[in-house]
Amino acid sequence: MTRTPMTTARRMAKAARSGLRRYPRALYESIRFPFAHRAVRTMDAGPPSLRSEALSAVWLGHGTVLVRMAGVNVLMDPVFSHRIGVSVGGMTIGLPRLMPMPVDPRHLPEIDLILISHAHFDHLDRPTLRRMTSGRTVVVTSRRTRRLIPPGFARVMELDWGQDMVFKGLRIEALQPAHWGARTALDRRRGYNSYVIREDRDRLGVLLTGDTALTDAFASLDDLTLAVFGIGSYEPWEHAHATPEQAWDMFAGCGAQMLLPVHHSTFPLGDEGEGEPMRRLIAAAGDEAGRIILAPAGAVWAA
Repeated sequence: MTRTPMTTARRMAKAARSGLRRYPRALYESIRFPFAHRAVRTMDAGPPSLRSEALSAVWLGHGTVLVRMAGVNVLMDPVFSHRIGVSVGGMTIGLPRLMPMPVDPRHLPEIDLILISHAHFDHLDRPTLRRMTSGRTVVVTSRRTRRLIPPGFARVMELDWGQDMVFKGLRIEALQPAHWGARTALDRRRGYNSYVIREDRDRLGVLLTGDTALTDAFASLDDLTLAVFGIGSYEPWEHAHATPEQAWDMFAGCGAQMLLPVHHSTFPLGDEGEGEPMRRLIAAAGDEAGRIILAPAGAVWAA
């Protein structure tokens, strides 16, 4: 769709109204009850039983996905906090978590590699990263975001679009989604990545899109076992987050066998109704809905 000044103005006005419905209350509650949920609620049933070989994955809420691939544990955009937003004096001012953490973060396996897609507070959560610092964990993040990563990791490196790296037999390449990477209104020069991970021996491939609107950036990919697409927060943010129908179209064109839908039902970022993203995704898939991983958060899928 071509954006005219009028459509842009209407979109911005709609987004402003959406924000006014939720952010003032979230701000008030953040300040009024700053430590009410310092211990994040979980619905933990024990550590996820990831397969030791081949490929397995578990959605941990919002954009957080744990993938075990060829024996390597890869964690995408870890966010385990009760709120997402600005941290001030030990408290976070921002939107609250709707869905309890499906797994106690202390029960997760040792993480070899953390991937950060971009600097938005719901994807680069510094309180979570501070709790995860480890001398054996490597962090890969987008352009101009390395200094946002807390110290204490074995290594922190940036990948720009088209760049790749090899880590313990996995090749990780950064792709350009349709999004933006600002941490604040004043630093829009930061990068924003999707990642494709490949393991050649077993011909495994995983696409982790992070946030993206509709784009053809993934159409040239092939031989993917799993693609992870966000399906929520599109109302009124379709210019930044794909609708379920758009997510299905991008999945269908990227050459992946299975789709893991994420980025829904966890934080109140959009105006869509409860359960709406999944219902629309299943309807869009039609007879191919069997390719959608319908496991709840915390449940393990294995190839």
